[in-house]
Amino acid sequence: MDNLVSQFKDFLQLEKQYSPHTVKAYISDITSFQDYLKSHSYSDKLSEVVYSEIRQWVVRLVEQGITNRSINRKIAALNTFYNFLLKTETIAVNPLQKHKALKVGKVLQLPFSEKELEQVISQFHVNDFESARNQFIIELFYATGMRRAELINIKVSDIDTARKQIKILGKRNKERYVPLLDSILPTYKTYLQYRSELPLIKDSDYLFLSLKGHKIYEMLVYRIINKYFSRASSKTKCSPHVMRHSFATHLLNKGADLNAIKELLGHTSLAATQVYTHSSIAELKKVHANTHPRNKR
Repeated sequence: MDNLVSQFKDFLQLEKQYSPHTVKAYISDITSFQDYLKSHSYSDKLSEVVYSEIRQWVVRLVEQGITNRSINRKIAALNTFYNFLLKTETIAVNPLQKHKALKVGKVLQLPFSEKELEQVISQFHVNDFESARNQFIIELFYATGMRRAELINIKVSDIDTARKQIKILGKRNKERYVPLLDSILPTYKTYLQYRSELPLIKDSDYLFLSLKGHKIYEMLVYRIINKYFSRASSKTKCSPHVMRHSFATHLLNKGADLNAIKELLGHTSLAATQVYTHSSIAELKKVHANTHPRNKR
């Protein structure tokens, strides 16, 4: 790995405290740009790059059919890298200082409906470790709205059944406590029983384990959610983030305060939470249309 890229990786991990997934994505985008420079006979020294070279890379990505949203994400990673080089006085000017992001249309991400969630949860038949674990993962996602990375890193000691709460370690190592519903406690206890019967537990501190006793990983969590919800839902995207989206949307639809949802989700600003309000507005429109005396039915 290029020395500058290696230093940047350390900066993301140690100073910015980004998640391993985010760091991996940033480094991947930067190294793919560097590969492009090499393959097109440009200087592969990232500190000597000029904007026209970046612009040609963007054109190439467009020609390859990469979406504007994905290209903007790649450029954002590159911009963070050059701001780092600026901060460390490796360069005098960020070549992306005048860059304008490509236009993207708003993507409406639909949450699972309450009916879909209830269908998945009610149809579980727990008879082994995996089914017990998968049920608890799904119920915990829906009960807390936590992120996938947060769920993976939950430790056994983070759940306090006496206080009915769970400690979640969010972005930038920020801790928050989220209440646990009474309905989820039996599922939790059933999972713990099956977990204790695993032949070999190698990562004993972590709550969610694989069959081999290791801490679960991101792709496994995705496959679990996709497996169960692709059967119950016609939505094209069945992912852990849609579970988080569903949690926030359903609370809003039931009249929960936006600031309270912000705290439960672990957002630092209300603006980040407001992205979930579109579904609530849709629900309000439906209620308004069905109940207002002036609406013709």
